[in-house]
Amino acid sequence: MGTGTSQGIPVIGSDHPVCRSSDPKDKRLRVSVLISWKNCNYVVDCGPDFRQQMLTHKVKRLDGILFTHEHADHTAGIDDIRPFFFRQGDIPIYAHKRVVDSLRKRFDYIFADHNRYPGAPAVKVNLVRKDTPFSLGDLKAIPLEAFHNRLQVFGYRLGAFAYLTDVKTIPDEEVEKIKGVKALCVNALRKDAHHSHFNLEEALEFIARVEPDVAYLTHISHHMGFHAEVEKELPPNVHLAYDNLILTL
Repeated sequence: MGTGTSQGIPVIGSDHPVCRSSDPKDKRLRVSVLISWKNCNYVVDCGPDFRQQMLTHKVKRLDGILFTHEHADHTAGIDDIRPFFFRQGDIPIYAHKRVVDSLRKRFDYIFADHNRYPGAPAVKVNLVRKDTPFSLGDLKAIPLEAFHNRLQVFGYRLGAFAYLTDVKTIPDEEVEKIKGVKALCVNALRKDAHHSHFNLEEALEFIARVEPDVAYLTHISHHMGFHAEVEKELPPNVHLAYDNLILTL
């Protein structure tokens, strides 16, 4: 639903050529992905563009949100779960305890146990732990621990699909959990090195280790370059993701 970095593309006030591009594939909302099967809808992360993304994809039911980490571009849209809450009741969320603690501080009215603000949504908290798979309906979710500089983050393997964003390093034992996927989506911020994200070279090296059938790059900065030009530089089974891309497995 979104493939951009924390500022999105175009960046506010920027005259960078990519920010001024007329190609819709160069316009990127903050990162999020919708996983749908058998009338189930789960979202990985809900950033500040969450409402717009839900409207674009005409999502009428939300079965849960899986959080990778607590940064604003991955969590700031949580208040916009209200329409789903009004129709369905408490919305399940899945996250590391540290992430839940952060959300409790920033969105205390959502997590309040007593004297809830009228109209506030509510969530059902499910703590995600390393090495502890969990079920989303009939789909097995495998947490994948990685690091965003020094910050622990979770990626997720959901059946034949694996999704990792804001990753700079990942332990070998976690890589083994990903091998065998048909499709991999992983962050690649730009071509130059970055302290907390894979750059393009590092992402391609990681994809080569995992050996998926196909891979898509996400969490992309305008500094990566034009979508059409970068796409030509990639291996045959690797593509730049773009907003509203639909992948069927």
